[in-house]
Amino acid sequence: MRLLIVEDERRLAMALARGLAAEGFAVDTAHDGVTGLRLAQERDYDLIVLDVMLPGLNGYRICAQLRAAGDDTPILMLTAKDGEYDEAEGLDTGADDYLTKPFSYVVLQARVRALLRRRTRGGAPVLRIGDLTVDPDGRRVDRSGTEVVLTAKEFAVLEHLALHAGQVVSKADILGGVWDFAYDGDPNIVEVYVSALRRKIDLPFGRRSIKTVRGAGYRLEADGGRDV
Repeated sequence: MRLLIVEDERRLAMALARGLAAEGFAVDTAHDGVTGLRLAQERDYDLIVLDVMLPGLNGYRICAQLRAAGDDTPILMLTAKDGEYDEAEGLDTGADDYLTKPFSYVVLQARVRALLRRRTRGGAPVLRIGDLTVDPDGRRVDRSGTEVVLTAKEFAVLEHLALHAGQVVSKADILGGVWDFAYDGDPNIVEVYVSALRRKIDLPFGRRSIKTVRGAGYRLEADGGRDV
């Protein structure tokens, strides 16, 4: 899932981005209201973490403009204020939840996941590709009834492939869906994670479910093929 953090305190924004990225989210950041609104309008996000006090355009106005345009992306507002009227103003403009600084990262993480579950009406559906099961909410992968332990980023790559099972997914699409839009590192990082997934979800089970489509990308297949 892709998140947008709009926060002018750069150290806080980067700390939140690192923490959420470590949980397997793709995270973009903006440090002023104008840039934050532009990103929210141009790109599809599953959730926006939005500070209230921003240069250029405050969080209330950003939230109000998005809602007026019909954008129902969940918004978690952050603010240094702690008055009940400030909270009411944030919720009245269309925010889904409200968190006052300073806050615990564990609490923010819990609020983020709660909002994402609420958006999918109780949770994202479990993905079943043949005997491979990917549970986005439980962050769990099973093959033939056996749990497969993955890192957060490995899980994110597999989830992206599972959401497009049977389709060819390019490296660029995986980078865009799992890493942030600003990623400018080696695109071959995708190959590293695909290789790791093959060692964990295929090799021990005699399967070859992640196919390389030369010059195009990768395809996750339901039957997986059995080695003989």
